[in-house]
Amino acid sequence: MLNNYPLLAKVESPSDLRKLPRQQLKPLADELRAYVLDCVSKTGGHLGSNLGTVELTVALHYVFNTPEDRLVWDVGHQTYPHKVLTGRRDRMLSLRQRGGISGFPRRDESEYDTFGTGHSSTSISAAHGMAMAAKLKGESRKAVAIIGDGAMTAGMAFEALNNAGIPHGGLMGDLLVILNDNDMSISPPVGALNKYLARLMSGNFYTAAREGAKSVLKNTPLYEFARRFEEHTKGMVGPGTIFEEFGFNYVGPVDGHDLESLIPLLENLRSRPGPQFLHVVTKKGQGYKLAEADPVKYHAASGKFDPAVGFVKAATPPKPTFTQVFGEWLCDMAEQDAKLVGITPAMREGSGMVEFHQRFPTRYYDVGIAEQHSVTFAAGLACEGLKPVVAIYSTFLQRAYDQMIHDVALQNLPVLFALDRAGLVGADGATHAGNYDIAFTRCIPNMAVLTPADEAECRTALTTGYQHTGPATVRYPRGAGVGAEMTKPLTAWPWGKGEMRRHSARPQTHGRGTPRIAVLAFGPLLYPALKAAEALDASVANMRFVKPLDLELVVELARTHDALVTVEDSCIMGGAGSAVTEALSAQGLTLPVLQLGLPDEYVEHGDPVKLMSLCGLDAAGIEKSIRERFLSAPLLRSVANE
Repeated sequence: MLNNYPLLAKVESPSDLRKLPRQQLKPLADELRAYVLDCVSKTGGHLGSNLGTVELTVALHYVFNTPEDRLVWDVGHQTYPHKVLTGRRDRMLSLRQRGGISGFPRRDESEYDTFGTGHSSTSISAAHGMAMAAKLKGESRKAVAIIGDGAMTAGMAFEALNNAGIPHGGLMGDLLVILNDNDMSISPPVGALNKYLARLMSGNFYTAAREGAKSVLKNTPLYEFARRFEEHTKGMVGPGTIFEEFGFNYVGPVDGHDLESLIPLLENLRSRPGPQFLHVVTKKGQGYKLAEADPVKYHAASGKFDPAVGFVKAATPPKPTFTQVFGEWLCDMAEQDAKLVGITPAMREGSGMVEFHQRFPTRYYDVGIAEQHSVTFAAGLACEGLKPVVAIYSTFLQRAYDQMIHDVALQNLPVLFALDRAGLVGADGATHAGNYDIAFTRCIPNMAVLTPADEAECRTALTTGYQHTGPATVRYPRGAGVGAEMTKPLTAWPWGKGEMRRHSARPQTHGRGTPRIAVLAFGPLLYPALKAAEALDASVANMRFVKPLDLELVVELARTHDALVTVEDSCIMGGAGSAVTEALSAQGLTLPVLQLGLPDEYVEHGDPVKLMSLCGLDAAGIEKSIRERFLSAPLLRSVANE
C-alpha cells in the first residue's frame, strides 16, 4: 500500500518529519491526504474533518517538538492525519475495529495523544492545565489546543479562555489556541494582505514595538487612544478583539492549507511566551471534490466506499433507523400540536431533525454545542406553556445533568428528552456510548424513563412521554431495529404499564425442581430475550417503563416464578435491574434475581453485534447466563415467600 506514498513511507514518527526539507512538506501533505482517504474508504470513519486538517497537522508536528510539546485535539475526530504521522500509519486499516486503533485520541494508545477526547470543547481547558503544570514544574514546553469553530460555540471553551488569559500566582502558561475555522462562518476570505499582517503581528518586531509603546505611553493621555486604535486596526482585518479581551494575542485569519505561511507563523508563535491565539481557515473535505461539495454528507463514512464514486445509496432500501422514526414522529406531532418546539445542540442531521427544520423553521432551535443551555432553554420555553422536545445523544446529555435536575425536574416541567444513541454505539467506542442514562435519570424525582423495544414502540413511547405532564426521557439505540411495522396514528401506552410477551408452561417449583423463570426486558433486548426464553421455556415481560416501574407486574411475576432475570442495554449498576430489586425489597419479597446488562467497564469500539455478544447480551449469551445461574445448581429461595 505504501508503494504509492514514497514520502509518507519514510515518516515513522514526527522526528522523521522534522528531518525533511521544507520543500518536501507540500508533497508529503498531498500523500497524507490521499492515504487518509484510501484508509477511510476501507474502514469507514470521519472523513471531511480529517481531510481539512492535513496541512495543519503537518505544520504542527514540523514546528513543535512533539510529544514534549503537547497537542490537544478538540473532539478528536480530525486526528487521523495525526495518527498516521505518529507511528500508527500501518495500523490505520484497523481503525475503529475491535482490537484496532480508536477513531479518537487515547492516552493509552500513543504518547502523542496527550489527552483523550471525543466530546467537544474540552481542549482549551486541558491544554491550559498542561501549560500551567509545565510552569509549576519548571519545564520549558508548549501546550497547543486545536479547536473547531463549532466547538467554540460551547460555554466551556470560553470559560477556559477566561481563565487562561490571566496570571495565576504571577504565572502565565505558554498556551497556543488554534481555532480551526472550516466553515468560513467567522472570517472573510483570506488574501495576501491578511497573510502578511498575520505574520507581521506574530513576529518579534511587532511584539517588541507593541510592548515598548505600552511602556512609554502607559501614564500619558495617549495610552488609551493607542490601545483603542490598535483594537480598531486589528478588528478591521480579523475578528480578534474578543480574544484580545480575554488576554490572548490574536493572530489571523490565515489559510490553513498554505504551509508556506503556516510554518513561519507557528515558529513565531512558538517563540512567544504566554497565551496566544491563532485563527486558521480550512476547508472541510479539502482535496476531495465530493467532500468539498457536500461537507455535511461526507462528514463521516458509515462503511466502505469507492473514493472514485463516493457514497452511493444501497440497492435495497434499509430498514428505517430509530433516528428516522423520531424525525418522522416529531413532524407528525408538530402538525397536531402547535405548542411543540424542537431543540438540538448542534446535531440536526445526527438527531434526524432535517425535515422538521424545513417544515417548521420557526419552531426549530439549534443552539450550538451547548448542551447545558439547550436544557435550560427548554425549561424556559416550558414555563411559558410550550412543549419542548430536546433531541440529544445519551452521551451528550451527561453534560447537562445539573440543568436536567435543577431547571427541569425540580420544577416538574413538561420537557421531553429524546435520547438517541442509547447503549453501545459500535465504532465510536466508549466516548460516545450511551450506557448510563437509565442510572442517572431514574434517580431524579419527577423524571419518567421509557424504554421502547422497537421502532413501532419508539413512536408510541415518544407520544406517551410527550403527553406526560412532567419531564420524561425516551431512550433508543443507534441504527435500525427489527423492522417492526408502524401505525400512522399517534397513540400512547397506558402510563407506567408493561406487557407480557411470553408465558412459561413450566409450573412454579418453590425451589424443588427446575425453576420457573421470568425475564423482565427493558428496551431492544426484548427480542434476544424472547429467543433465549424459547429455549428455556421462560416467561418474558416487555417492561417499557423503568420509571414509573410497573410494580403490579413485577410483584405478580415474583409471586408466580422461582427467579427473575432483568435484561437491559445499559449499565447494570443503578440501572433498570436495580430498580426491580429495589421494588422487590420494598415489598418484602426475596427471590433470586439475575441482572444482565453492560459491565462496569468502558466497552471498546468495534462491530456493535460482536460487542453485544461479548457482553453476553445476545440471545445465546442471555440463555447461557440463565443456565449457568439457575439451571446448573440448586436454586436458593427464601422460605419467607413460600
